Amino acid sequence: MTYAEWREYRQQATAGKNVLSELGDTSELSEFFTALTIAQVTHAANKAWCEAHGDYSQTSWADAPQWQKNSAIIGVFYKLRNPVATPSQQHDGWMQLKLAEGWTFGPIKDAVAKTHPCLVPYDELPYEQRKKDELFGAIVNALSDVGGRNVGT
Repeated sequence: MTYAEWREYRQQATAGKNVLSELGDTSELSEFFTALTIAQVTHAANKAWCEAHGDYSQTSWADAPQWQKNSAIIGVFYKLRNPVATPSQQHDGWMQLKLAEGWTFGPIKDAVAKTHPCLVPYDELPYEQRKKDELFGAIVNALSDVGGRNVGT
């Protein structure tokens, strides 16, 4: 995700409010790089979680396709803006984004066909997937709470 794409997403995600002009460039850049850095950590943790459960299909951040990086950055941004969001709420937001991008439910994740097995309500996810969502939220919250202040808000 480029900085310009980040700005556009933030404008859409804040329901048309022009928070960008209120933040100023320094704060805005800081938030972008905070989300980017945390997204890289969550991606690495997700890869490790999958491997611990026998799934070796995840690539490193450097080798991940851009759509996957963007998804992680947007997920981090959502959690930074909604630090008390439950894993279910986080999943619902992810699912809405995927559906809006044209993804559908499918038994395997396929970026070309845009199918994903996790495009189901949160309570229908397998246990390991729900725990992975909990891990994501915990990492974002822990890394954004620097010095007792939430850096994403």
